[in-house]
Amino acid sequence: MVNPTFYLVDVFAKEKYTGNQLAVVRNASKLVTEQMQKIANEMHFSETTFIPSDQKRDGGYDVRIFTPANELPFAGHPTLGTAYIIKHFIASETVNEVTLNLKVGKIPVTFEKDAEGSEILWMHQMPPTFGNTYTSLEVSKMLSLSERDVDVNHPIQEVSTGIPFLIVPLKTLKAVKQARVNRHSEQKTRIPAGILVFAPETYNKENDLNVRVFVDLFGIPEDPATGSGNGCLAAYLAHHKFYGDKPVNIKVEQGYEIGRPSLLYLKAENRNGNISIHVGGKVFMVAKGEFFETPL
Repeated sequence: MVNPTFYLVDVFAKEKYTGNQLAVVRNASKLVTEQMQKIANEMHFSETTFIPSDQKRDGGYDVRIFTPANELPFAGHPTLGTAYIIKHFIASETVNEVTLNLKVGKIPVTFEKDAEGSEILWMHQMPPTFGNTYTSLEVSKMLSLSERDVDVNHPIQEVSTGIPFLIVPLKTLKAVKQARVNRHSEQKTRIPAGILVFAPETYNKENDLNVRVFVDLFGIPEDPATGSGNGCLAAYLAHHKFYGDKPVNIKVEQGYEIGRPSLLYLKAENRNGNISIHVGGKVFMVAKGEFFETPL
């Protein structure tokens, strides 16, 4: 039996050692769920992915995603990072698209070049669903903010493209920076979702929105770059016409408050209620290694 190998990559990164860290484990066919969970906890990144086989099945590659505490049906930066590894280390021929078979369904990832020749990966997310809305008073208490910090011109709503996120519009970058999840809030226990806060003020003027994401639900106090959450944000912006009738085509910064500056590209278009969502970013290879033995 070949020992599982692993790759470390930075996803939604501007350069190496920024963005969101990911471990991708290859040759994982002999690992059972309990072993995968132990390895994910050992890596202790926000997510670790497992590729059971180098061979395609039903047109895509089977992939499983774990946080240190749970398995997920979908997550954004693991999807991009794993597709990068498949293209550059597993696929037997040059490809411009890789499909991942995830628990949420098939997610295609395409590869493009920007004006500088750098590779950008784009994932096409599942159609969004829109859930409960909340009041500014409820959310401000939960985020340890003043009710005046919440932008009441836009709704506070749960959105899901596979994993639900509560999208919270704030007025200023200062409010985003001050947001702290009140873990004793009665309201927090009622929200079965991650929390994404955003504002139109940014650290870097070339970006359009600043975002922070809190995912206590999966044991992640704050995530540096969240493809799934930003996909929900893109759907929200298109659905509620945040930019009017124009398609969403923006740059989002995240992770600055925890020392992992990240850059995500969001595209979304609402055609008669059918919203298409694409989330993109760059991936940087950091390291490769091999497990001596797998946990029992």
